Amino acid sequence: MFDLFGHMKGNSGDPVPVLRDQVRNSDQLIEPVSGCSTVLTELSREMRTRMNAIVAFSFMMNKKEYCEPEREEFSNHIYNSCEQIISLLDNFLDSAIIDAGNSISELGVVHTGEMFADLFSEFREILKRERYKDLLLVSDNMTCQSPDFLFDANRVTRVIRNLFQIALRNTESGYIKVSYNIIDGRLKFCITDSGLGYLKCREFLQSRDMSESLAKFNDIHMAVSMALARKLIRMMDGSLWIENNGKTGSSIYFSIPVATASNHDNSINEFSSTMSPT
Repeated sequence: MFDLFGHMKGNSGDPVPVLRDQVRNSDQLIEPVSGCSTVLTELSREMRTRMNAIVAFSFMMNKKEYCEPEREEFSNHIYNSCEQIISLLDNFLDSAIIDAGNSISELGVVHTGEMFADLFSEFREILKRERYKDLLLVSDNMTCQSPDFLFDANRVTRVIRNLFQIALRNTESGYIKVSYNIIDGRLKFCITDSGLGYLKCREFLQSRDMSESLAKFNDIHMAVSMALARKLIRMMDGSLWIENNGKTGSSIYFSIPVATASNHDNSINEFSSTMSPT
């Protein structure tokens, strides 16, 4: 059962107490993933595992004894392994670039309605795949009086995609809910799931020692994805936090400052001075 906000209720019908674990921009330094030996070890192990799977299923596809549905299943496994490799490498390399101080902000005027509509449409297409047949995407549409705002759309969409992938990994069935609003010069986004990953998400969101966190929860994908999201939010002078959704589900939020785009040139000069360079 759920309350009016989409959060789970306990068996008695009463809402499960919400616990908030918040990491703000200035709270703590985030460990460089490229300098953590455990991350490198787990990254190498995961890459070898995925590559072995690709080779094995490719070999099996050439065997005549397998029927067409089986070949299609092998193909899906190969495609999934390729996706996982690309995502893992992208997040690791982008995080390493930030650690090296070579990430550049790209502020621009963004039509928020179009940006979120495209993202939510992308997520719905992903959920049409067979392995997500028991998952439902719920989205809250929001209308702004001034739909154009100034912020780094590339960084924001990267964070949102990472959080969506984290929710997918944690939720085999049920729902994922996405919502956003812009109030008082801040963009606030939330992704809520009915999955089982709250404790794991909380661990990696708060982590100061990646080796210790990976010893508790051996999930290199989430470790690297969450590390990059934290760094990007930090660079945008924002906040990132997590709340439980029921006993095991998660609600992950972030909030960043945005400027109205009514005066483009002045807004860029004033707004860019508040952003963290690294």
